[in-house]
Parts: sequence; structure tokens; C-alpha cells
Amino acid sequence: MSAALAHETVLLNEAIEALEINPNGIYVDCTYGRGGHSAGILQRLGEHGRLIALDRDLAAVSHGRAVNDTRFCIIHSGFSRLNEVLDEQGVDLVDGVLLDLGVSSPQLDDAERGFSFRFDAPLDMRMDASRGLTAAEWLERAEETELAEVIREYGEERFAGQIARAIVAARKTHPVKTTRQLVELVGKAVRTREPGKNPATRTFQAIRIYLNQELEELGQVLPQCVSRLRCGGRLAVISFHSLEDRIVKHFMRDMVQADRLPRNVPIRESEVPRGKLRLVGRAVRAGEQEVQRNPRARSAVMRVAERIDVA
Repeated sequence: MSAALAHETVLLNEAIEALEINPNGIYVDCTYGRGGHSAGILQRLGEHGRLIALDRDLAAVSHGRAVNDTRFCIIHSGFSRLNEVLDEQGVDLVDGVLLDLGVSSPQLDDAERGFSFRFDAPLDMRMDASRGLTAAEWLERAEETELAEVIREYGEERFAGQIARAIVAARKTHPVKTTRQLVELVGKAVRTREPGKNPATRTFQAIRIYLNQELEELGQVLPQCVSRLRCGGRLAVISFHSLEDRIVKHFMRDMVQADRLPRNVPIRESEVPRGKLRLVGRAVRAGEQEVQRNPRARSAVMRVAERIDVA
């Protein structure tokens, strides 16, 4: 399996170590990609271990279905359906869940997917190409206010209003259908550029996150992960930008603190609400050698938490 990897897996060893693999345990890789983390988990599993992988990208699912290992299965699904998938697989509780968020290198490197401004290609940007609007279709029908809001909120782009106006003006004469068209529009609307970064970076990120409902999916899956972890099970989440990491950080913090009682309420110690998670170490970032080898790892942040007994 590992020999077939098509890209560099970010924080591979760190993620596998964080999960503290039980050889006979059940694990979920919610974002299979090209199987780097899954391969690492399978290497640690024994004969009776089990790994369930999910991915909504059909190319990733096809890659996973070529894996010849009875301990492994891959499901074509977004990870917000984690509960349903585990029910379908006859699984109640698992020993670990891994989420490697964002877009994968194969998606970026496939020009036809439209994720990258490095190529002139159709504006698609769907992680699941079998459903939903393409980026081009959305850009054609979205109101200017919606365009600006999405680019501002999901891309943290301060020139969102100017970019939205440029898109609306351009589509009156020619539909914005290709990555090059969008890059040129954004380049004219963004007055200042971050050193070493294409001015369209934030806009492409915003449209991709919005179309694929990435933050909504993340918000839906995190509570499911906690409810499905057995006591001592680990949740490891790798984020690549501040919006994702903020959601993960706040969620884990809230699960550690549990419900807060009003001050000075008389209550026995045994009745004090307890959190469902404990944090494991601090946030982990890629080392200098990994960043040099794989620049995509530069922005990666991994947070890990463990399920505790609240009975």
C-alpha cells in the first residue's frame, strides 16, 4: 500500500504515534486521500485489527479500493456521516479517529479539478465531483453580496468587496469558467500582495471551502467522533488554516471543560460535571526537515485529545 502513495503525507509519524494504536483496535481514517495515514495505521494493526476509511473524492475511493487487506475498507462518503457509516459497518465504538483536513496534493495537482491557480483549467473545485455546483456555476449565479461575504469569511480576504464587484462586472460579458480568468480578475482587484503568495490564494481557498461545506462538515463530525470513541480512544485532527484550527481548538477545549455550573452552587464532588476529553500534549507542527521536503506541511497543525470515562 505505501509504495503506491502519490504524495507526501503530512505529519505521518506524529499522527500515528498520537493515536497510540491498539493492535486489535478499530480505527477510522476520515480523510483517506491517497492512504498515507491509513498505511501507517495498518502497519501497526494486528490480525484482528480493523481500519475504516472515508473519502468523498471518487479518485481517492478508487485508490483505496485497490488495497488488498481484509482488515481495511473504504467508504465513499463525507465524514459528516460518520455515525451512519459506523452503524452500517456494525461498529459501536472505535479506538481512534484521524482527520487530515483540507485539499490533498493529488487534488491540487490534477488540473481538471480546478483547485489550483497553477493551471488554466475549468473551475470545478468539488471534492465530490459526482454532486453539487461547480465553482463556475456558483460564480455565475451568486449575488454580489454573497460573493463578497464568502470570500471575506472563508478566505479572510480584505479586498472581498472589490473582487466580488469584478466578478459580477466580468460575467456580464463572459462567464467566469476557468481558473485563469478568475486569477486575472482577482489580480486586478487586489491592490497589495502578500510576499511570495499569489493574490488569488485567499479567493480560491474561500470558494473551495464554501462549495464543499468544509467548515460545516468539520463542525458536524467532531461531536460524532467523541460519541464514538471508547474510553482511552484518541482523536487526532490535522488542520491547514486558521478557520479549521479555531473550530478544532475551541471544540476540544469545550469538551475538556464540560458544562459549567453557576458559581457557589452547593454540589458534591461526585456530582460535578466532567468533560469528555482530555488534551494530549500541545499542538504539533511539522519540523523543519519535513517543511523543506514538503512545503505544504508548513501550515499544518495537529491537535490530539483522548476520550475519558464520564460514567
